[in-house]
Amino acid sequence: MKTLPLFLLLLGVWLLSACAGSAPSNPVVTVKNGALQGLTDSTGIHAFKGIPFAAPPVGDLRWKPPQPAADWEGVRPAQAFSPACMQAPVFGDMMFRGNGTSEDCLYLNVWTPDPSPEARLPVLVYFYGGGFVAGAGDEARYDGASMARKGIVTVTLNYRLGVFGFLAHPELTAESPQGASGNYGLLDQTAALRWVRDNIAAFGGDPDRVTIAGESAGSISASAQMVTPLARGLFAGVIGESGSILGALPPRPLAENEARGARFAEAVGAASLADLRALPADSVLAAASTPEMLWAFPPTLDGYFFPKEPIEVFTAGEQAQVPLLVGWNSEEMTYLALLGPNEPTPENYARVVRELYGDQADEVLRLYPASTNEEVIQAATDLAGDRFIGFSTWRWFEWHRRTGNAPVYLYYYEHPRPPLREEGATEGLAGGVVRGDDAQAARPPRPRGAVHAAEIEYALGNLDTNPIYAWTEDDYRVSEVMQAYFAHFIKNGDPNGPNLPEWPAASNDPDAPYLVMRLSVEPRAEPEWRRARYLFHERLASSPAGR
Repeated sequence: MKTLPLFLLLLGVWLLSACAGSAPSNPVVTVKNGALQGLTDSTGIHAFKGIPFAAPPVGDLRWKPPQPAADWEGVRPAQAFSPACMQAPVFGDMMFRGNGTSEDCLYLNVWTPDPSPEARLPVLVYFYGGGFVAGAGDEARYDGASMARKGIVTVTLNYRLGVFGFLAHPELTAESPQGASGNYGLLDQTAALRWVRDNIAAFGGDPDRVTIAGESAGSISASAQMVTPLARGLFAGVIGESGSILGALPPRPLAENEARGARFAEAVGAASLADLRALPADSVLAAASTPEMLWAFPPTLDGYFFPKEPIEVFTAGEQAQVPLLVGWNSEEMTYLALLGPNEPTPENYARVVRELYGDQADEVLRLYPASTNEEVIQAATDLAGDRFIGFSTWRWFEWHRRTGNAPVYLYYYEHPRPPLREEGATEGLAGGVVRGDDAQAARPPRPRGAVHAAEIEYALGNLDTNPIYAWTEDDYRVSEVMQAYFAHFIKNGDPNGPNLPEWPAASNDPDAPYLVMRLSVEPRAEPEWRRARYLFHERLASSPAGR
């Protein structure tokens, strides 16, 4: 009889141990600045959010390269997203999860399946899109948990945007030890990559197996990091989704952007750089968010981040020599971008092409032919998409395969999204969602293919984070395949793996044919069928008039 209490005691201890073992624990990791405590979800993925990778760029640090983050005492909670960087509400498809916006925004997020230094897992660092004027690392479509479940430590980050991230000014150039100004957002990205190199092992990541990736401005950013010597050795592979610095949002000459900055300072009544830095952030943002100013702060050919024109770096083979997986979507831009309110007739199409291309128009009409209204819609869609972002992405692919010494893989994403679930909403241009009266007033035509930014949730395994769309079995199948290709590439520098259609790398012989992976419900590698178009755009871009 005396053994019964002992038995019950042992049973209680066992039950407590079992319960403790099944409940997710919130791990603590130690990085160079101090200790961090994250959160563990029900699947065992550990998330660390809102980690400072640089000092707040406020006060005298506004419009300066990112400075090191300060150390902290004790254990810092890393369980909530930071504010996004200062920005106006530009795009309807951005769903932020952080606490508003702030100049104090240089934070990153890490998802990991195994936060132990011995794990040595491959790492993905993802840059968000948004035209360098909007976006944040906390967007649900970039959530890293799904990639972490594939055995990949995943990082998203914030970088400065718009006037805060790209203002050039004569006084900024004068105070810079490098004689450079602008490009602070790109320098933020490089600083985050240095932080990853120095700290990612604490989360189970391998600093020698880092792949950088992004979509739109994030893809342009990834190509820019391949160009700059400041990021050399900080990553081992690159994924680019729709866009490159070789034509989409290219850097402008320093003197040109300094003049833009001086005009902006005059417009806000700032007689000096000190006056500019003294302005409240909200006032700076408001002045820079008018239709006239929103796109007035492009990257700068500063001689520091960009030592020379990016295309010169690639043609000389001086870019980062790492594997590249790159591609774009089948409907990056609507035909309305070319034709406007005009009917899509062959006559209207030919007239617009002649206005745009002059004595080159006949060749454009041969490369993008159309003899019926239906053909005009497709041809104008293709041409508008290539002008917007398709050609710059191909150019990245082409020059890296020619002058690089690592494999290059090209895709063409063509799976359309399903219809919206939401009543009264419609799809806007370039991937946005339009609601309310605006949806009724300016309803665009239903997309025929994959619009700009449509592939993000598929590639990162995040369809369920975007309940706006009525996802189907086909959508989940496409996502499974695309994410698998991405995951294999991140792990091995090669997208191929079991139960996937073979995806051959492109030859580095510029005259050799190559295959394009057409990503859809039935993925397949096929010979490139648009090369003549892009060679035409290359000739145009390389001519004195195109530079």
